[in-house]
Amino acid sequence: MELKGLLELLFTKKASDLHLRVGSVPVLRIDGNLFGTRPEPVAEREMSALLNECLTSGQLERFLHDKELDMALTVPGHGRVRVNAYFQKGTPALAFRAIKTVIPGFKELGLPTAIEKMCSNKRGIILLTGATGSGKSTTMASMIEHINQTRSVNILTIEDPIEYVFSNKKSLIAQREVLIDTESFLAALTHALREDPDIIMVGEIRDQMTMKIALQAAETGHLVLTSLHTLNAVEAVNRIISFFPLNEQTQIRTMLAGSLQAVISQRLVSRKDSRGRVPLCEILVNTAAVRECLTVPEKMHLVHGLIEDDQGTHGMQSFDQSILSLYKQGIISFETAIENANNPNDLEMAVRGIKSSGSRLAEVQ
Repeated sequence: MELKGLLELLFTKKASDLHLRVGSVPVLRIDGNLFGTRPEPVAEREMSALLNECLTSGQLERFLHDKELDMALTVPGHGRVRVNAYFQKGTPALAFRAIKTVIPGFKELGLPTAIEKMCSNKRGIILLTGATGSGKSTTMASMIEHINQTRSVNILTIEDPIEYVFSNKKSLIAQREVLIDTESFLAALTHALREDPDIIMVGEIRDQMTMKIALQAAETGHLVLTSLHTLNAVEAVNRIISFFPLNEQTQIRTMLAGSLQAVISQRLVSRKDSRGRVPLCEILVNTAAVRECLTVPEKMHLVHGLIEDDQGTHGMQSFDQSILSLYKQGIISFETAIENANNPNDLEMAVRGIKSSGSRLAEVQ
């Protein structure tokens, strides 16, 4: 079993992920479903050979010490892969995520037009949220590439690892990888403002200090793009605030109210009209009404209603509004729509053109 052949199979089968574990068959994830690539399970000696093939001696030493490692590899003629090495049941395992060489555009990804408009912002913070594998990195890369093609700005990315590789177009781009070009997200972001950036992309916010510096950068006239692992837009706001102790939360709410531009929350679902998946997008835009909710904790429960009531005026939409729109366009099936809806009963009634009490779905065109 050669790594080169497995990674080429990952791309030729148009899979998103490849999983290798001792005692299990190699598995590809294709359009969200898992498929074995051969009947024989991966043997320990094969896993040892694979680790030696894809890791440098320094990376292998760090992996054996930390039991975890993130990195990226280039697959000639195909693209790049993000690699996570980890241990399970006392044996090493590998997870590979395919990354296309060509950065897909908004239309190809099926993203709402509101996201393209956000790319013209000069300052503030834009958060992308969602579970692992929901397409956050690809959406961020598409936003950076759109800016790269349309604006003359200095862009700094801080990633772990570098996934999509950018080439300078109208913009100047520097890409820094954690543990190769910098010690940590925090260290890179702390020094970032001395590097004259207009836009800073932080792959992921993992701690309180990184979050605080990101907010400060947004407050001081920079556009910051970053991601969090939360399931929806409102939860993302609550997660940011919960990073901080109670005595700092009022200040953080004020900073967030002043610097937040938008929260984009994503989930991927299967398409009906062609092979592949399409993102469901919940979008929260920091309007005057939302800003008031951010500063007054007792009003946070009103934010979801503000998203639904927006009806596209500021580009906001809920997950269920996104689902209904994709269903009406014939992009997803009725079964997929109902399975992924937050309120399946309301969605089913909206599909029939019936408005249930308290629901805004039937108003979506």
